Amino acid sequence: HHVLMLGPPGAGKTMLAERLPGLLPGLDDEAALEVTTVHSVAGTLGRAGGSPLLSRPPFQSPHHTASVPAIVGGGSHVVRPGAASLAHRGVLFLDEAPEFAPGVLDALREPLESGEITVSRLAAQVRFPARFQLVLAANPCPCGLATERDAACSCTPMARIRYLGRLSGPLLDRVDLRIEMRAASRA
Repeated sequence: HHVLMLGPPGAGKTMLAERLPGLLPGLDDEAALEVTTVHSVAGTLGRAGGSPLLSRPPFQSPHHTASVPAIVGGGSHVVRPGAASLAHRGVLFLDEAPEFAPGVLDALREPLESGEITVSRLAAQVRFPARFQLVLAANPCPCGLATERDAACSCTPMARIRYLGRLSGPLLDRVDLRIEMRAASRA
């Protein structure tokens, strides 16, 4: 199930997303081979050392300035998988999701529906597997300070609507769980 976590900075959205792969079961032999193949094609296999076969679900967390090719794959001479395929059988985490370009977010609709990404170039068409759990995190407003009491937030109601409106309806239609989080307290 895909997840949207909505809450102020310090609520633990990123920490929860980063811990999720550790809660998922290890990859069986077939899945491990699939994931390892994708990482090998991308040229990322062996960077961290260790076993040549990836046996744990991957975690990808691209920066909000990432381009469409960085997320779904591409390249002019050699087509390589993007973050969505590198997260195959694991977690794709988009922190500050409304800050991503609308085209990047919309490019995720295909893999969320089909579990694969097709990259077309003049000479060839390449398909990469991309069956991942999408985890989106967002602040409640542009300044991130909105709370139940709105004491510190200076954003207008329209600014809040526009900010969260950057997450398109078709993308959110594919998100099953929406979690509203509060800032952690010391009590």
